[in-house]
Amino acid sequence: MKKIIIVLLVALGIGGVSCDRYNKLLKSSDYELKLKKALEYYNKGNYVRASQLYEELIPVMKGTDKSEEVYYYYTWSEYNMGDYILAQYHFKNFTRQFFGSKHAEECYFMNAYCYYLTSPNYQLDQTATKNAIQEFQAFADAYPSSERLDSCNRIIDKLRAKIEHKESDVVKQYYKIQDYKATITATKNFVKEYPNSTYTEEMYYMMINSYYLLAINSIQEKKQERLDGAIESYLKFVDLYPQSRFLSRAESVYASCKEIKDKSK
Repeated sequence: MKKIIIVLLVALGIGGVSCDRYNKLLKSSDYELKLKKALEYYNKGNYVRASQLYEELIPVMKGTDKSEEVYYYYTWSEYNMGDYILAQYHFKNFTRQFFGSKHAEECYFMNAYCYYLTSPNYQLDQTATKNAIQEFQAFADAYPSSERLDSCNRIIDKLRAKIEHKESDVVKQYYKIQDYKATITATKNFVKEYPNSTYTEEMYYMMINSYYLLAINSIQEKKQERLDGAIESYLKFVDLYPQSRFLSRAESVYASCKEIKDKSK
């Protein structure tokens, strides 16, 4: 028990000395020493202390040949501490201030990557997701030969899939509450925006059935137009997805539409 107490006391003493030295360093006007110690802290993974020192050094080193290095490590310190929103701002700002830097491409990519890391679950607001896509596309335009381009494209695909998922759920909600007019409009917009989506097949089926369900409860003037919409949508659907899991249901709706049209002649 005594040994444990002694070890704890020694550890607390060392920690106290370390904190005292660090506090003295913060108060010091020896900026070269601060620069050296900041890098030491950074390389040891002590990003909190490194960030504090670099943040103080940014205005001091502005206009000098150390300015770029200080801002670069400060930004990465914020990233490594998990503050992706602040890091995103500084990565982007770095590319503006030091556009000719050897780190400019890396920071441009990391600016977009921070948006990706803050992109929420697909059920939530997707503003950050859309911003990430825009930033990755801007990166690809700025650096078309970059080695990071493959990663960039893979991430864009993941982000787009998330938005597609959210928007498909919105359409399904219209369909669920039987707002067939809204469903038709939403499904048309979806298949136009995401023609190769994994959800497009189901969108077509909901479009066909919505036209049909809207038609059978419509006045005669509207009925024919909506039946034609269901038939036209079915023909596109069957051409695109001849082996669809929704095919039998779609064929049943198509047959009903044809039958109603034949009786009205």
